[in-house]
Amino acid sequence: MRKVLLVLIALFLATGSSLFALQITGGEAQAGGGDKILDFDTMVGLPRPFTAGEGNAIRGVDGGGLPWVVAEAVGELETNGDIEVKVEGLVLDPDDPTVIALGRAGINPIPFFKAIVSCVSKDGDGDAVIVNVETGLFPADMAGNSEIEDNVNLPSPCIAPIIFVTSPGGAWFSATGF
Repeated sequence: MRKVLLVLIALFLATGSSLFALQITGGEAQAGGGDKILDFDTMVGLPRPFTAGEGNAIRGVDGGGLPWVVAEAVGELETNGDIEVKVEGLVLDPDDPTVIALGRAGINPIPFFKAIVSCVSKDGDGDAVIVNVETGLFPADMAGNSEIEDNVNLPSPCIAPIIFVTSPGGAWFSATGF
């Protein structure tokens, strides 16, 4: 009986210590930020009708004027505002008649991209608001390849984030989605 009691006490102490260690680790991860909010491996290029026009902006972010396509995109957003986005082949739609007529099919004419993170949050009165925060500018080549790695000041809370890859002026070319 005494042997069983000692085993149960040892088991209890080991389990309690493990749970305590998990609580400490979890607390440290939250205090330091860095928990993933969003991890993605796809984005959608800018389709019509979102290219331009009143009422076609998404969360206040206007489209980039012409249709865009993206071959590949990966990225993540963390609670501390760290953001990474890598796009490949983010170019004007090679099948769009307007783009073809302009002689710009399948190229990226923009030398710099940035990312905009759009969150649903709340204002000082507790009312729902859209908050858009943006990265700095990052080089983009004519093949539409770019790597964005920055830190943004996210609102709290940041509900239902959308990440846009945009022009320097903030018109979007691709967004999280499919």
